[in-house]
Amino acid sequence: MKKYLIPLITAATFVLSACSPSDDNKVKVAINTGPDQAIWDEVQKVAKDKYNLDVEVISFNDYVLPNEALRNKDVDANAFQSVPYLEAQSKERGYKFVTLTNTFVFPIAAYSKKVKSLAEVPDNATVTISNESTTLGRSLLLLQSQGLLKLKDGVGFLPTTLDIIDNPKQLKIVEVDTPQLTRTLDDPNVYLSVINNNFASQVNLSASRDGLFMESAASPYVNLLVAREDNKDDPKLKKLVQAFQSKEVEDKAKEVYKGDAIKAW
Repeated sequence: MKKYLIPLITAATFVLSACSPSDDNKVKVAINTGPDQAIWDEVQKVAKDKYNLDVEVISFNDYVLPNEALRNKDVDANAFQSVPYLEAQSKERGYKFVTLTNTFVFPIAAYSKKVKSLAEVPDNATVTISNESTTLGRSLLLLQSQGLLKLKDGVGFLPTTLDIIDNPKQLKIVEVDTPQLTRTLDDPNVYLSVINNNFASQVNLSASRDGLFMESAASPYVNLLVAREDNKDDPKLKKLVQAFQSKEVEDKAKEVYKGDAIKAW
């Protein structure tokens, strides 16, 4: 019996070693569904052609799961979140993540199917915003920048509706699940909806073209390519960053977002 065991172990070892090279050339990245898929299709091409790196992209229609997938080591990196969101989620959930590179600023904007200018927004109008903490705060800061409301001093990046200290038009601020915001534009009671780029673009809305007002290029909400602390020095991730920062990817972002993506690296 023992005579036959050794060859079997040797064969198993051979099979495992034969599989390892392909694993060494593969990296998994979590993103949000939407136009970013086209950007990452380009990253995949550049990574393969220039660095012999296979990039598997996993899409989520959610803001929590990409970070959970990264923590659980289901993916090697993710690319979907802004600096304030990462900071808030790391504090809340104890993530040990690091930034590999900045990606783009995607300006958030307010849209309407009922009015063409800010001056037309009536008193007591309903405004829908995301119920996700970081996007909610970002939306309130945008509304404040347009004089539609005033927030307490020192609220930072994460104000809530409880921080509103002045609301001249007595706007009704309604918090909605982020993926549902575009649908609220058809609600007869909704005059404004503040929607981020990922979800607005899914219904062919552009911040620069269709937004009633939008964030400026100086927005602190730059998006990031993120990894865990324990794999930040992985050579595969260094290749991934190089592929992402290529001219091809920059050009694809200009094509896809039509001016709504601002290069940040």
